[in-house]
Amino acid sequence: MNTSRRLRSLLILLAAAPVAVLAQPSNPEVPDWSREGSATHRQVPPPKGFHRPTVNFPGQIGIFEGQSDIGAPLLPGSALYDAATQTYTIHSASSNIWYFRDEFRYLWRRMDGDLSLAADVKFPNPDGYFDAKAVFVIRQDLDDDARSIMAAIHAGGLVHMATREHKAADMHETEHIEGDDAELRIGIQKEGNAFTLWVSYDGEPMHQLGDPFELEFDGPFYVGIGFCSHLPVTYDTAVLSNVVLENAAGKL
Repeated sequence: MNTSRRLRSLLILLAAAPVAVLAQPSNPEVPDWSREGSATHRQVPPPKGFHRPTVNFPGQIGIFEGQSDIGAPLLPGSALYDAATQTYTIHSASSNIWYFRDEFRYLWRRMDGDLSLAADVKFPNPDGYFDAKAVFVIRQDLDDDARSIMAAIHAGGLVHMATREHKAADMHETEHIEGDDAELRIGIQKEGNAFTLWVSYDGEPMHQLGDPFELEFDGPFYVGIGFCSHLPVTYDTAVLSNVVLENAAGKL
């Protein structure tokens, strides 16, 4: 076989070969503070001033402009969109969305003004950690310590709304309700500077939980959905369907 024929054969083989996936570290170093999701560690905050730069992935996914690994979790997250079912499947191994910094996979769109954001949520892993959470988040920026407000549903059923009122401040809860295994739709609405948490159990009409919370954002800001496994080196999954994102209040 002459050189040109050997080269053509090599190129054909390379083209037919599967695309290699970069291996992730098998034993990433997990700082003690980020083990709060395990059975042997209580929840504790990160060290004062600790941050990791967010990793961004431009390119549209469904109705969202881009996606990010907020706070650069030790293992990268991923997300898939099924156009036929209009379903988002989000995978993440990430520490927490709490204290003064966050780690989670985030699908986002830049917006301004009033908005309605809601979806049906399922956790397909029956053995997943109870504190894993699917979130509906408005953030001023993509830094891990951004001013933000979120509505969240935990795999164990807890529903709450929480906010970080200033950049680098600790997050705190504004609404809280224990849940169950019902089919759940959850949403967050912005009307002016007032944010409200909305839910629907087993197909009932969406209804508001608790009182509005006042928080001001400078437009444009980031709006989207995300998932946090609450375990820094353990992947888990949330599936969000029938997603509504409208640039108006009252559209949940």
